[in-house]
Amino acid sequence: MRDLTIREAEERDGAAITALVLPVFRAGDTYTVAPDIPAAEALAYWTAPEKTVFLAESADGEVLGTYYIRANAGGGGDHVCNCGYITAGAARGRGVARAMLAHSLETARAMGFWAMQYNFVVATNMRAVETWTRAGFRTVGRLPGAFRHPSQGHVDALVMWKDLTDAP
Repeated sequence: MRDLTIREAEERDGAAITALVLPVFRAGDTYTVAPDIPAAEALAYWTAPEKTVFLAESADGEVLGTYYIRANAGGGGDHVCNCGYITAGAARGRGVARAMLAHSLETARAMGFWAMQYNFVVATNMRAVETWTRAGFRTVGRLPGAFRHPSQGHVDALVMWKDLTDAP
């Protein structure tokens, strides 16, 4: 998306982050977060100390998305990162998720990560699955019926992975 700035979130961005994450968590169809999570806990989840959080903003300062990056595991697994992404409802389909993904891949490499892994991609979230697949992620695992979707019942969750040691 043109005229999009992605920057590291600051403490002053709490209200904007909460406004992005709460509707997605409330919908209950993409994240393994309780739909009734209180706002303060939702913000604490998204901005936990082990995460580096970013905001995507339009040229006029409208917050259009957020993502976080963190080590997927500790110890011998800390060279693989994990991210979570949320795009504002009004910004969906405008390239914000692709821009955040590109930024996160650059950021991950700069932070020294060798791979990026998504542990639990809800298989019915086709927009995300297609975006990650186009970006070179492979589905390396399928967890049958692992997600309780609010309208589709038990659906699969995917483990998706991308090597970051190759050229971008």
